[in-house]
Amino acid sequence: MKKYEDEHYQYENIKDRIYPWVKNEMKDSHALNGKRMSKNAAAIAFVGDLKIVFAIKRDGDNYEIIMDNMLAPDTDIEELYYTACKNLARDVEFVIGNTWDGAYSIIADGIHEASSVCFKHIWQVCADKLEDDLVIMVPCKDTVLFAPASQRKVVEGLLMHGKGAYDTAADRITDMTFLFSKERKELTVYGA
Repeated sequence: MKKYEDEHYQYENIKDRIYPWVKNEMKDSHALNGKRMSKNAAAIAFVGDLKIVFAIKRDGDNYEIIMDNMLAPDTDIEELYYTACKNLARDVEFVIGNTWDGAYSIIADGIHEASSVCFKHIWQVCADKLEDDLVIMVPCKDTVLFAPASQRKVVEGLLMHGKGAYDTAADRITDMTFLFSKERKELTVYGA
């Protein structure tokens, strides 16, 4: 029996509990099989050095990373991504918070904050409201920061805050910065 044929991994049994996780380093403290994820984790390239892996919610705050051998050979990875995002939108509430330095943060449940970068509509609403492009930083799993790109002093504070979070986090993501363009409606590496 192939792993994906096991009842514990059959797509029909897990599809409502799959979530996208944004990663750079392939490790995570909430993943049952992923404290150090193998290179066999099912992943797709996202933006810059970021990848999307897929996690199945198991018990409590425990998740299992989907490995390549857990997916049937005919799995449409793009469809898996859309399903995971749909589950995330259904189950996790994202709230905008303020930081001390005038930037903003995404607040969720302590596990899925970084996954907010998957939702273009969050960034479009924020860019429209602030009437500016957004500089975004995803230093760790539970921290996403953003600021209006034209407010240099606020962006400098964001970068300092983000670097500190990245340097001290257990579940680091990246110290890279990103830009969400209000006009182009896309996320790119900042400065690229």
